[in-house]
Formats: sequence, structure tokens, C-alpha cells
Amino acid sequence: MLSPSVSLRRWVSALAFSAAALFTAAAAAETIEVTDLAGRVVKVTKDPQKIVLSEGRQLYTLAMLDRDDPFKRVVGWGNDLIQNDPGAWQKYLAKFPKAKDVADMGNPYAADVSMEKIASLGTEVYILDLSNYFKAQETGLLGKLEKAGIATIFVDFRQDPTQNVLPSVQLLGRVLGREKEATAFSDYYLQQTRRIYARVGAIPDKKKPMVFVERAAGLLPCCATFGPANFGRFIEEAGGRNWGSQFFTGFQAEAAQEKVLSDNPDVYFLTGANWYGSNPGSAAVSLGYDATTEKVQKELSALMQRPGFPQLKAVQGKKVMAFYHQFYDAPFYFVAELAMAKELYPDLFKDVDPEAVFKEFHEKFLPITYSGIFWAKLQ
Repeated sequence: MLSPSVSLRRWVSALAFSAAALFTAAAAAETIEVTDLAGRVVKVTKDPQKIVLSEGRQLYTLAMLDRDDPFKRVVGWGNDLIQNDPGAWQKYLAKFPKAKDVADMGNPYAADVSMEKIASLGTEVYILDLSNYFKAQETGLLGKLEKAGIATIFVDFRQDPTQNVLPSVQLLGRVLGREKEATAFSDYYLQQTRRIYARVGAIPDKKKPMVFVERAAGLLPCCATFGPANFGRFIEEAGGRNWGSQFFTGFQAEAAQEKVLSDNPDVYFLTGANWYGSNPGSAAVSLGYDATTEKVQKELSALMQRPGFPQLKAVQGKKVMAFYHQFYDAPFYFVAELAMAKELYPDLFKDVDPEAVFKEFHEKFLPITYSGIFWAKLQ
């Protein structure tokens, strides 16, 4: 028979264990309030274990925050990364084979989103791009998710990345319990973007070159372009004048090829990616993790041989560059700005190596290694 003192010690020990277990469970289920990029105040479980990415390319950010295993809490995602960035997909799949088991939520830009499928995955947090905010309201998706107890947060890496990348990363850092990783990225991001501003910020507009950027050249008809947002804004932050900002206010726009050719911009930029899997007829510059110099130059040269293009002063002066299209939807878009700034002002940026920066970014923040080509100058 146990003595009263031994029984008391065991009772106290059991009580302490139960209290600790209850505290751990409460901590694991901590609910916090956050403000998302749509300005909505959302109650969300901190450090959720089951999330759905409405866009697969949100992995570019998640990989920085959950670097040890970006797929450990992803139960579903849109198929856009697999379709539009196969080089990145293959690299992540090789390192994290279980990625193939993540539920395919289909095209993130389709009219209908399956509420039933989201709920069936046990989703705690559904991450949506800000561009889908009004659609999610109109279709009633937000209300349905709320009734099902699924928190929805909006982030933005596409519509206005130069303003919204930092708050989006900080938001995800808070929700996922990865504040330290989010802060480390923010510090690096500010270091890189501010050194561009410090060198070009005082240049008068009249001394800045006019730059036209063709969106998805070789995939879309010429000449899809950007207004004063996204790649258009990248150009302006890099010290150029974006041609499209004169005529358009939106994120995306369609320019008449005859107008572009007659205006004869000083510099011609274009975006490209490996779209051959999803679009076999693509003639785009297949930039990305699996790109090769020979193939990229062949594709870029072919695009600049389209009728009227050889006469452009940008083509004749070799002031033509192709950029990885996925920069337009990624937190590391600033690397493209560095490459642009160096092209526009080689003397001001002679000490800057954008490729070395992107390699360093991979080493510091991403679980995959650097490879391939992400921008290329016409040779």
C-alpha cells in the first residue's frame, strides 16, 4: 500500500501533466486576428496544419516560410505552377516526392471553386489571391467558407507586388507561425529594393529610357502588355519609363503592334516561360529552372524577327531582354528589377550582379538549388 505522501506526489504529478497537456493543446489551437490584403479582419488558427493554396505559385512564398518542407501542411492547391512553371515543379517534386499527393484543385482562375472539395480536405485556412476577391464575394464562396469554419485570407503577389509583397509575407508569417522567416525575408527584400531606389530615384523622367514590355511574347498575340502595375511598375522602379503607363490604367492591356513599332521604344522587354506542356504551340522564350542558353537565344531571336521588329532601334542596338514570366507573381520579383536596372544603367550598377543575388536568395531562403536562366539579353 502506498504511503499518503507517495500518493500525493503522484496526484500532483498527474495534475501537472494534465495541465501541461491542456496548455499545449490550447497553444496549438491558438486563434489570432489578422488583417488580410483585402482589409478584412479575420480570425484564424495560428500555425494551421491543413491549408489550401488557391494558386500553386503561392508555393514560391510558402517555400521561404516552411523551408524544411513546403508541402507539410498543404492539402490542396491550384494547378497553375505545374502547368506554367514545370521546371520549378520538377525541382520541388524531386526534393519533396509527397508533393504529388497534394489534391489538385484545378485551374485557380476558373469560374467555379468547389467548396465541397475544400471542406472535404479538412482545410483550416484557404489562401486566395487578391485578384479573386470580388469573384469570391459574388459567388458567395466567402460566406460558405465562413459557415464551414474555414478561415480565408487574401494575399497579393500579382496585382500590386511592389506595394503588397511585404505585407503579404508578414501576414503569412503570422498565420503560419513563421514570423522569424518572414522578417528575414523582409530585411533582405528592403536591402535589395532600396539600393535600386538609391541609384535611380533622382533621375529626371526626361532622361529615362522608354521601355515597352510584351507580356508572354510568343504565347499571346502581340502586343499584350502592362499598365502602371506589375512588370510596368518594375520598369519604373528600375529607372525606366513604361510605355504602357501612358495609355492604360489596368494591370494588363492590349497594345496595337503598329503603334508599338511606330513609337520605336528605346528598350524592348518581354516575358517568357516554359509553357510547352500546357501550350504546345508556344513560341515563347522558355525561361526558368530548366532553361538553356542555346534554346533561349534561338527563341528570343525568332521573336525579334517578326515583321517590323528588325527595324526597331532596340533590336538594332541589342537593347532587348527577356524575363522569366513568373517574376510577375513571386515575392522575389525584385531580382528582375535589379537585372532591368543594370541593363538600363550599366555604369550605375556595374558592382551589382543580379544572378549572384538570385543565387544567394536561393541559398538563404529556398529549399531548392539555383539552376537555369531567368533573364536573357538578345545576342
